[in-house]
Amino acid sequence: MLIGGLYFLVPLAASAYFSVDSRKGIDFHAYTQLLQAPGFLPALQLSLELAVTSVVVLLLLLVPAMIAVRLGAPKLQPVMEFMCSLPLVVPVVALTTGISNVLGWAPKLRATPFYQTLMAIQDQNFPIVLVLAYVPMALPFAYRAIDGGLRSVDVRTLVEAARSCGAGWPRAVVSVVLPNLRSSLLNASVITVAMVLGEFTTAAILGFAPFSVWISSNGKSDGQMSVAVSILSLLIVWILLLLMNAVGRQRRARS
Repeated sequence: MLIGGLYFLVPLAASAYFSVDSRKGIDFHAYTQLLQAPGFLPALQLSLELAVTSVVVLLLLLVPAMIAVRLGAPKLQPVMEFMCSLPLVVPVVALTTGISNVLGWAPKLRATPFYQTLMAIQDQNFPIVLVLAYVPMALPFAYRAIDGGLRSVDVRTLVEAARSCGAGWPRAVVSVVLPNLRSSLLNASVITVAMVLGEFTTAAILGFAPFSVWISSNGKSDGQMSVAVSILSLLIVWILLLLMNAVGRQRRARS
């Protein structure tokens, strides 16, 4: 663990020192210029909105499906696992190229309702098409996290006990099953948020500018600023993940 920690921390420490080193001593001009750079806060806000939306959509699609398969059709679990693992074998560039080709159909569909749909999901203020790309990309990792939680809980017994007490199916799932999956849901959310905040290829190819793309395009003015951008992006991701973990621990302590 010590060797692994040094492997990660020494380069980070060296980079952080380089970003503040100057001939006169310690100088934080790279960070002050970065924080004052135009587009910094809008890009960060867009990435956070995309991350939250991707987490909500992913959990709403994946959790009910996994619970339904485990309760009603256990034989379909290998099929679902295979389908959720498919994005791992599809390169991000190939997936993005396919999405770009579909978006290119818009001029040919100008006289149909699909034209307005294709244009709406490409809104620069909130590109829904990125959410549609991020959800499949995060699907394999979120599936593994939630599947581990379901394997550690006797879902069928919990649901039957809730049903015997008079609860309906929705209430049994929401009030009994989901609280026992809180750690798994939090892990899936953390993985998705980290992936969305760090994803660059899809957003850059499709022509959008979330935080990762903004970092790449605005961190090239000088060497110190480019390193400061990388350090700051890591700190933002770490802070968000620590906050999510802290919220999850507080909820577990209250329950």
